[in-house]
Amino acid sequence: MSLLPPWVQQREESLLWRCLLLPLAPPAWIYGAGARLHRAWYRAGRKRVLPIPVVSVGNLVVGGTGKTPTAAWLANSLRDRGYAVVIASRGYAGGSATRAGDPIVPVSDGSFVLSRAELAGDEPMILSGMVPGVPVLIGADRVAVGLRACSAFGAEVLVLDDGFHHHPLHRDVDIVMIDAEFGFGNRKVLPRGPLREPLSALRFADVIGVVDGEPSALPPADRETLQSLDAETQYFTAYKKPRGLRSLEGGVAEPPESLAGTEVGLIAGLARPDSLRRTLERLGARVVAERTFGDHHRYRSSDLRELPTDVSVWVTTEKDAVKITPSWVAGIDVRVLSIELEVADSEKLLDGLIDRLGLAAR
Repeated sequence: MSLLPPWVQQREESLLWRCLLLPLAPPAWIYGAGARLHRAWYRAGRKRVLPIPVVSVGNLVVGGTGKTPTAAWLANSLRDRGYAVVIASRGYAGGSATRAGDPIVPVSDGSFVLSRAELAGDEPMILSGMVPGVPVLIGADRVAVGLRACSAFGAEVLVLDDGFHHHPLHRDVDIVMIDAEFGFGNRKVLPRGPLREPLSALRFADVIGVVDGEPSALPPADRETLQSLDAETQYFTAYKKPRGLRSLEGGVAEPPESLAGTEVGLIAGLARPDSLRRTLERLGARVVAERTFGDHHRYRSSDLRELPTDVSVWVTTEKDAVKITPSWVAGIDVRVLSIELEVADSEKLLDGLIDRLGLAAR
């Protein structure tokens, strides 16, 4: 199952849905008005400015749009250009360590992983493995995290993972990711739809990335929304590519194409698990069983009890694997599918971002 209600996951609505969901219109209006006021409050000169450039990677809808792989790609690319990069993440629900009173928690110092998923959250743990040489810090106060990145790690640029809605901190560049398959859903804010802010917030994006498709693949209304934005808005396309398949217990990774012709089960705690299903089917696998949970699910041994043994291979994501203990699935072949982002015209995009950030060329 998903934590997202079924109407939030829809892109189009029937007349019946519209009638049934009329009671959600008032709370959605209140939510949208509050989101506008929150952004306007900080835009009125109340943002804190760090001594280094800040670039945010975020999205407008709930659920996955490839923002974490994009943040990893950006951090790795800037590192390869010779810049000292630090990633700042809030961690899901702030991370239990920050809720316990630690304002800033280092997940990785760039060389060693220093935390674990139940403390830091799943996405920061994944990032720490995807960005060798780049420290990953979490904290609800991104200003404090940014200052720590400068003082402790000599950061020259800060990358915010999921930072589009974090208004207290000034960003030099805001990147917003859009899933080509889902677009903006029914184009309504929570709880009536999937939007975390009204669509009008999109005009504050400097760069827009469309994942797993061209902008032309979006629904007509979504394409019109993008066409109405400032002419200086930069666009790019990217694709989530499977890059490896390893055992949950570790070992050498195999090519993901080895799943072709195999009957598989999937284990996923994602907002939209159908994305994993589509990826497996594109690899030639046939999904015959599923064990799905809500987004950011904290696994327990009971969640994976009595997995059907007639399924030869079970596949999960890196996001889920950091929260699953191998002994819970003893005797079951569970594989972890890793994903990387392939960015079209990546060098051109990176040159443009470096120029927008005001970084000296290297």
